[in-house]
Amino acid sequence: MWPRAAVLARAEKPGAGRPCRGRPRCAGYPAGVSSEQTPTPDAGPRPRRLTWAAALAALEGAVLVAGGVWMLVLGFTGNPDDRQQAVTGGVTVIVLALLPLLAARGLLMRRSWSRGPAVITQLLALPIAYNLLRADGVAIPAGIVLAVVAVTALVLLVNPATTQALGIRGPGRPQEPGRK
Repeated sequence: MWPRAAVLARAEKPGAGRPCRGRPRCAGYPAGVSSEQTPTPDAGPRPRRLTWAAALAALEGAVLVAGGVWMLVLGFTGNPDDRQQAVTGGVTVIVLALLPLLAARGLLMRRSWSRGPAVITQLLALPIAYNLLRADGVAIPAGIVLAVVAVTALVLLVNPATTQALGIRGPGRPQEPGRK
């Protein structure tokens, strides 16, 4: 069946294209789900804790991008032992920077999926901070800063106000009456 014919055939069915409000099950969906996307919670202004968590995640992403670019520049212009390894490391760090940057964007837009990548980023930062603290020289202050940022971001991300602003329900909690 041609795509246009399929659309026309669906349009002729009664109830096609309308959400299933008031009916126990939707036509065409055996599980009774609707074709509407779950709206993001827009009840009031964004909590400051959520904004700060997004800012910290974005800061980590920006530092990773800067570190990756630095590795790339040194790989091309410096005298590395293995140029291919230096370039691959730089590209890898830049690609890994996408995780906290996308999580920060999602947190600012109040998307519930964004808390997971943000928490994972902070959990991965803690062992790196520990290793920096055990090193010598300039790495020690960097480890302190990274540990403080990671712990602060974790506290902000698991805060009940942040969880509520993202529309995340805890296990066993009933769904809000206004949401479907």
